[in-house]
Amino acid sequence: MIGTFVWHEILTTDTAAARAFYTDVVGWTARDSGVPGMDYTLLLTGETRVAGLMRQPDGAGQPGWVGYVGVEDVDAGAAKAVSLGGAVLMPPRDIPNVGRFAVIADPQGAAIAIFRGDGMPARPAAMAPGSIGWNELSATDMPAVWPFYAGLFGWREERAMDMGPMGTYRIFAAGDAVLGGMMTRSPGTPGPYWAYYIAVADIDAATARATAGGAKVLMGPMEVPGGAWVIQGSDPQGVMFALVGGRGK
Repeated sequence: MIGTFVWHEILTTDTAAARAFYTDVVGWTARDSGVPGMDYTLLLTGETRVAGLMRQPDGAGQPGWVGYVGVEDVDAGAAKAVSLGGAVLMPPRDIPNVGRFAVIADPQGAAIAIFRGDGMPARPAAMAPGSIGWNELSATDMPAVWPFYAGLFGWREERAMDMGPMGTYRIFAAGDAVLGGMMTRSPGTPGPYWAYYIAVADIDAATARATAGGAKVLMGPMEVPGGAWVIQGSDPQGVMFALVGGRGK
């Protein structure tokens, strides 16, 4: 689990509305975490925990999705991020009976979290409906920021894809686990940012549910290598989300 994404979380301005939206679009179920003194919702596929949902704390940046990468030592990881040119956005802190985490930013400003726990729940298989199937960084300058992630998490390049005018798309892995991709964002597009693609059984049906629920589609559906289709959108609270899935015949 070290060097892999061990958790995903959405911070939003309206937890009830976000819960209704994502359970409808993705098919997740939701239940309270049961952590004393903490209003935190778990999002599940079957009985498998996939992600968390909570209200964005006041003064804690913009609402959005965040991914947590497992590390051996959160404090050492935060210090190493700084030594590699990054920054600490939220210093290391404990979640009672869960673990320790920090939020960091890479040298170009994209935020990501690091985590160490006594035991994380099993994750659904990558690309299974309801999983977070792909983790993608849109960087200001992908080749320049790659050493930060390779040095911090030990990620390796699985393969690189030439996308012509869009540059190189680098698929990265930790050990044998392929985790996602990163690229240089197009001029004039927002970023840098991490996008987390939620896997769905049918991209068109899920997109229809999303738009009916008040979302705006910002990109797609677009076919990607391997035959899957993706969209990026803005949910009813203005949080960017992404979906990946097949297309019905």
